[in-house]
Amino acid sequence: MKIGDVDLHVDVRPGDGSRRPLLMCNGIGASLRILDPLVSALDPAIEVIRFDPPGVGASPAVTLPYGLPQLAGVLDELLDELGHDEVDLMGYSWGGALAQQFALQRGSRVRNLILVSTSTGALSVPGTPQAFREMLIPRELADATDASVIAEVISAAPGAEAKRSAFTRTHQPTDLRGYLYQLSAVMWWTSLPFLPLIAQRTLVVGGLDDPIVPPANAMILANLIPRATLALVPGGHLEIVTSASDLGSRITAFLAGRAA
Repeated sequence: MKIGDVDLHVDVRPGDGSRRPLLMCNGIGASLRILDPLVSALDPAIEVIRFDPPGVGASPAVTLPYGLPQLAGVLDELLDELGHDEVDLMGYSWGGALAQQFALQRGSRVRNLILVSTSTGALSVPGTPQAFREMLIPRELADATDASVIAEVISAAPGAEAKRSAFTRTHQPTDLRGYLYQLSAVMWWTSLPFLPLIAQRTLVVGGLDDPIVPPANAMILANLIPRATLALVPGGHLEIVTSASDLGSRITAFLAGRAA
């Protein structure tokens, strides 16, 4: 789909029209397919909108790097194109930073906010040294071997080969620039001073065994966002979305106005 000067691969799972659409922002370097288990676990009445960022999955790379404010502007145009004035918004990992930026930049279009395995950006509690090092190494992630290296780091659960395999299949930037541009977009970005301005009802979910985004980051987000609810759940950075029945039920309940 052509959005301004950007070509985005967009996937829409139709709902029944009775619920507000849910816009999902995905993690770094991963195609929208990695969220398939979570989408399947959500109430089928909810329309779910997903997209591949530039240079990731089926979206072609852009020529120049972009910042999160620019990409939030692209999402604003995407909602115009789809005919949605207001959505619920979920961000996972890197996509959680984008979701925070969009909520700050275009808050009138967001009713409820869900932040999963994410942080405040540059000013946050870092992950393990090994995880931090591996995430900074520019790899040819379309190559299964390189992708499996990161999968090993972010999948904390023992016996998680199947989940790591799912990550490897979906963690495929079409261009190395896609990964590097995503990385550069959050290197100097932080939401820390602005979190008290997020007015949306917010669900913050963190994995207790997450080596990439330690659960302390979820606590910081939940403490600084005025209307936030915190949920710390078992699992690492990957399992929280690939073993998604628990998260799906939490999100469904939250969006329906019930306790998550």
